[in-house]
Amino acid sequence: MSRPPVIVGSGLCHGYGSGELRTQVLHDVCVEISAGEIVFMTGPSGSGKTTLLSLMGALRSVQQGSLQVLGTELSGASPATQMAARRQIGFIFQAHNLLPALTAQQNVMMALAHQPGWRASEAKNRAAEVLQAVGLEDRMHHLPGALSGGQRQRVAIARALAARPHLVLADEPTAALDKVTGREVVELLRTLAKQEGIPILIVTHDHRILDIADRILSLEEGRLASFSQEFLTNSRNTIAALMRYSRKGELAAQVTTLPAHDFTSFLQRLSEQLTDLLDAMSLLSEASLKSFLGNLLEALGTKVSQMISADRGTVYLVDAARQELWSLASIGGEGLPVEIRIPIGKGIAGRVAATGETMNVPDAYAEPAFNREVDMQTGYRTRNILCMPLSDRAGRVLSVVQLINKAGNIPFDTADQRRFHALAEHLTPLMEIWISLHQRD
Repeated sequence: MSRPPVIVGSGLCHGYGSGELRTQVLHDVCVEISAGEIVFMTGPSGSGKTTLLSLMGALRSVQQGSLQVLGTELSGASPATQMAARRQIGFIFQAHNLLPALTAQQNVMMALAHQPGWRASEAKNRAAEVLQAVGLEDRMHHLPGALSGGQRQRVAIARALAARPHLVLADEPTAALDKVTGREVVELLRTLAKQEGIPILIVTHDHRILDIADRILSLEEGRLASFSQEFLTNSRNTIAALMRYSRKGELAAQVTTLPAHDFTSFLQRLSEQLTDLLDAMSLLSEASLKSFLGNLLEALGTKVSQMISADRGTVYLVDAARQELWSLASIGGEGLPVEIRIPIGKGIAGRVAATGETMNVPDAYAEPAFNREVDMQTGYRTRNILCMPLSDRAGRVLSVVQLINKAGNIPFDTADQRRFHALAEHLTPLMEIWISLHQRD
């Protein structure tokens, strides 16, 4: 069941100044955020992120276009309507903006002072409740000066959630925090928001926390960037862009739209950013890491099969320590990712991993190494197979790519193998890094 949207924007344009000095910041932005989503918005400085966030928060008036927030149209809205909208929104900023002369509890209570229906005793109890939820029950009577940066940001989170808002907007909430504290703060925010069913939009430059998001938007020069634009025009955001497509099949769907030349450029760009990738992956949980690697392997397999006109393709990593091939597949109940492990030496893919030699099988059912049980379980009919190793310069097999069923019901040929080997030089560095990530302790 689809979730109702809490933010719907179309044709949003916004600028500052007038005449020749006018600077256009947003250009025809269309955006939709649904209830319950944790959405991150990224992009270079000056791309319009904060401006768009302030429009959604009714902190600025809409100049052009339509913007509905929590069912209220903000285009042409009166000051009273904007104020009513703001009262339903919790705000968190890079600067926590706590009043230094007030305790943590009193700062949170201030968020309720202008909310209708809150008596002083209720506000005090609610402030204590949310401070306890963010782990500050023993710091609620401390002044901000006696709190660490992470603790002050937790107070800001408590303040934003105190009035039980219907939407939370956060502008660079981790910018002033170290990487561990920043991640803890955002994970806490996500947990609390999920518990209370509050959607969150977070503006951030911090690619180390992108895996926390359900979905990620990217602004480029005041426009929401497409997948191709993100990869081909802004190399700084390549890793961040990859992590945006975390749901089943999203990355594969996007990669298949890239022309062959752009796909090669995409692989080359990834290879150039392996150091950044390692840093980005260092904070991921094992579950998030497996999901990320599985999504990417699925996308690569889908694209390679498309380029070589195969029905489907699977990319396996070689797990030398366990003597297995590993991958994730979007199969099983409700399309959930299923981990695939094949012993090296078993089946066609396992034999290719063991020998390092390509197998071109024109008739799968005539090949003794072919495992018919998979077809029997899935109802799929495998006709022919092209299975190729991906090796490093020392001849060590890093990965195996298996393509099934050539289009036109004909066998794979040597031209198909040449097309694959043309991609191999770009895939090899990636497989080396994927293996190091997959096998990390």
